[in-house]
Amino acid sequence: MSDIIIRAAQADDIGTIHAFILALADYERLAHEVKADRETLARYLFGERPMAEVLIAKADGTAVGFALFFHNFSTFEGRPGLYLEDLFVLPEARGLGAGKALLSRLAALAIERDCARLEWSVLDWNEPSIAFYRALGARPMDEWTVQRVDGQALVRLAGR
Repeated sequence: MSDIIIRAAQADDIGTIHAFILALADYERLAHEVKADRETLARYLFGERPMAEVLIAKADGTAVGFALFFHNFSTFEGRPGLYLEDLFVLPEARGLGAGKALLSRLAALAIERDCARLEWSVLDWNEPSIAFYRALGARPMDEWTVQRVDGQALVRLAGR
């Protein structure tokens, strides 16, 4: 079994991050929705005002997974939280412990940063991931439904 190393991504990891996003989108059957390119990702992840952070999981010196996350805020808790936007481990590296190591590091960051919680969404058909998350102690928030405004609806709502 390989030792898994988790490290913060650097600007020169942008190609790896982009490749992981494409692989995740393919796994989720959403490749047709990917608009992100390396330049845009570099601007928002490593530019003047970074909007998110990335952790890279390595096994035997090779990148095998990533976690992209950002801070949110709970008004009820009065404290920040971490929101995990994407977690992905290459299929051939699953079972090595990279996913658990990424989530463990995120939990440690949440505690270090005085966050009240760590949250994420998972597609309802993704039973292997749901089972994995439950085994780690995650609980579903079934009473909440995600809402989204994007595209032209976002432009209309902005009054533009």
